Amino acid sequence: MSKIRIVGISFDHMHMGDLLRMVHEHPDAEIAGLFDPDRARMQSAIETFGIPEAAVFTDFYTCMTAGPYDMAILCAATADHADYAEKLAPHDLHIFVEKPFAASTEDARRMIAAMDGTGRQMIINWPLRWVESHVTAKRLIDEGLIGELREVHFYDGNRGPLYHLADKVEVSPAEVERQKPSSWWYKKASGGGSLLDYLGYGATLGTWYMNGEAPLEVTCTVDETPGIEVDQHAIAVCRYAKGLSKMETRWGTFTDPWTTQPLPTCGFVFVGTDGTISSPDYADHVTVQTRTRPARHDIPADPLPEGERNAIEYVLGCLAQDRKVSGPLDPALCLTAQRIVDTAVQSAAKKRTLELLQ
Repeated sequence: MSKIRIVGISFDHMHMGDLLRMVHEHPDAEIAGLFDPDRARMQSAIETFGIPEAAVFTDFYTCMTAGPYDMAILCAATADHADYAEKLAPHDLHIFVEKPFAASTEDARRMIAAMDGTGRQMIINWPLRWVESHVTAKRLIDEGLIGELREVHFYDGNRGPLYHLADKVEVSPAEVERQKPSSWWYKKASGGGSLLDYLGYGATLGTWYMNGEAPLEVTCTVDETPGIEVDQHAIAVCRYAKGLSKMETRWGTFTDPWTTQPLPTCGFVFVGTDGTISSPDYADHVTVQTRTRPARHDIPADPLPEGERNAIEYVLGCLAQDRKVSGPLDPALCLTAQRIVDTAVQSAAKKRTLELLQ
C-alpha cells in the first residue's frame, strides 16, 4: 500500500519540526513536500529528515502543483490560518492545523466553510491532548469518579514562545530578546500573545471535559507591558450554568513545565460534586480526592494506547479507517472553544463581563 503523502505548510510555528518527526517515524507516511517563503526556516527539517531539493518550495502554488498530497500540516501564524485553509481546500487533501484554531471565530468559520463539501477532514491539533495525565483525568471524570464536573481550573504557559525550537531545543535569553521585535508571536496583527497561544488549550480541552457544554459568559483581564503590544498574562473566568471555571495563560513562567514544573503548577484541576482531580502537565499520575476517600491519593496515568500515542498516529489511523477525528481535534468542538477565546479577547478590551459570543 502506498504511503500517505504529507506536505508541511509554513514554519511560523516551531511545532512543525515535532510534527514532521512524527511523520518521518510513521511507517505508513512520508514527507512529500515542504513550503515556506523563507527557505532558511526549512533548512533544519531538510537536513534532519533528508528532504530532496525537488520537494522543497518557497512558492505556495508551485508546491501544490507538485502534489498530489493526502494531507497538509499547517503551522502558519494564527492570523493566516483562514487564508491558508481557503487556499489548501481545493487541493483534495485533509488539513491538519497546529493550534491555535484561528485568530477569531469568523476565521474559524471560514476554515470550516472552506472544507465543507470537499469530503476531506480538517483537524485541529492541541498537543496537551496527548499528555497521559490529562487523558487519564478525562477517563476518570467520564467514569463518574468525582461526580458531576462543575469547575475546570487551567493554568498554563512557558517562559515564552521564543525560548525553544522544535523538539524543545533551548534558545538563549539574549537571542530571545533579539528576536522579539520581529517575531509574529509578539505582533497583534499576526495573532500573537499568550491569550491566543494558550487560552485555546484551556477552552478546548475544558469543553472536552465538559462534554461540549459552553459557558454563559466570560470575564477576562490581561497584563499591559510597556513596549510589548501583546499580552503575556491573561486570566479568564467562565460562568457556566452550574459553576465558575478559571483559565489562565502565562508567558514568563519561572521554568518550562516540560523541563521543571513551575509554581503555580501548569495543568488542570477539576472540581466535581463528589471529588477533585489535579492533572499537572507531563505528570506520571493524577492526584484525587473523593467523598469516600478524602485524603489526597495518586492514581498512575494510563499509558496512551497504540494508535493514540501522538497526533499524527491518531489522525492517520482515523483516515485509514475512514473515521472522523473526535474530542479536542474536532473543529465543531474547537469552534465552541474559539467563541470562548473571542469573548475573552473582547472582554479584556472592554474591561467588563460579556455574554458568550455566537
